[in-house]
Amino acid sequence: MKRSDASLLPRIREALDLRQAAAFSAYATPNGGARRRREEDFLKEGYRQAFSVDVDRILHSRAYARYIDKTQVFYLIRNDHITHRVLHVQLVSKISRSIGRFLGLNEDLIEAIALGHDIGHTPFGHDGERFLSELCLEHGIGTFQHNVQSVHFLDVVERKGRGWNLCLQTLDGILCHDGEVHNQILAPVRSKDFETLRTEMQLKQERPEAELTPMSLEGCVVRMADTVSYIGRDIEDAIRLRLIDRSDLPQESTQVLGDTNGTIVYNLVTDILKTSHEKDYVAFSPEVSEALHRLKRFNLERIYLNPRMKPYTARIRDLFRLLFEEYLAAVEQGREESVIFRGFLNGIAPEYVGRHRPAEIVRDFIAGMTDHYFIAQCPEHLRPAYIQCPEP
Repeated sequence: MKRSDASLLPRIREALDLRQAAAFSAYATPNGGARRRREEDFLKEGYRQAFSVDVDRILHSRAYARYIDKTQVFYLIRNDHITHRVLHVQLVSKISRSIGRFLGLNEDLIEAIALGHDIGHTPFGHDGERFLSELCLEHGIGTFQHNVQSVHFLDVVERKGRGWNLCLQTLDGILCHDGEVHNQILAPVRSKDFETLRTEMQLKQERPEAELTPMSLEGCVVRMADTVSYIGRDIEDAIRLRLIDRSDLPQESTQVLGDTNGTIVYNLVTDILKTSHEKDYVAFSPEVSEALHRLKRFNLERIYLNPRMKPYTARIRDLFRLLFEEYLAAVEQGREESVIFRGFLNGIAPEYVGRHRPAEIVRDFIAGMTDHYFIAQCPEHLRPAYIQCPEP
């Protein structure tokens, strides 16, 4: 290949980077600022833009494929219209990219963070996260936090223990996405490096209540969009399952935001754009922020903590313990016939095994399971039954 031909592809990429940078806000993250742990000649000599590569690597990860059968809020429900994790991340991606487009931000970085932000979630959603965290603490490996696990999966576990070598800005946005924390204003903390990422992951495991802030405005947008995407959608699912009526919604919130998912999303996104335009932060107006905060409290009390749709919670906790202890014994005893060897450790990089204690290996295996796969590993007589829910 001639020298001029060899330089054509990177020149095409650089020209596109320059065109996009000219259209970006001054607060956007340029593609040229992307940082990876390891340089890759394939990327330096090609036409692919940095954060677009991250999007594709996440989409092609095995963990992303498993989103399709992971709980969002309601589990063991036979109803095809209830939101699963895969739809949630797609909604976060769409909403956050829409916000980013109007604010002049890097949509590829936004998409990478959005698609990867929940990859570390356990089977059975936040209940599963709580049960696995209890076991992790008992075995001296810290708490389990799904955002930390998301980074760990993509950076370390995927590709048989080699990881995907994603950009710092992508991994940071995933780590800091915490959609349960309520912020009116969120401004990026830009001065971070890979050592900061490691330190913040450790901090979050040791102190789950610690609040982390994204290093990019794109990461701040995804964090806000996470709440925008689930708050109204969870209400619609709860109404469909007859847990609540639309008339139950707090009037102080519905007067500001509306009472359907569509109007709630539209009003929240509109408010973010009006409040954040040409600013180095993302924000809700005070009135909308208060209405959203009230609605989040309503969802917590009337939906997420509602025991009516969770008759098997205690049994699932017991099954987490049963599987954890079974796999831990198998790893410690080197029982290669166990499913943790056949389904997880077979062919994995020796460096992964060398850097992880047996309990950490078990954590990674269980966290990666889908709901259905988890149940299939349990003794048949202990498996919970699916709940039949007719359409209203």
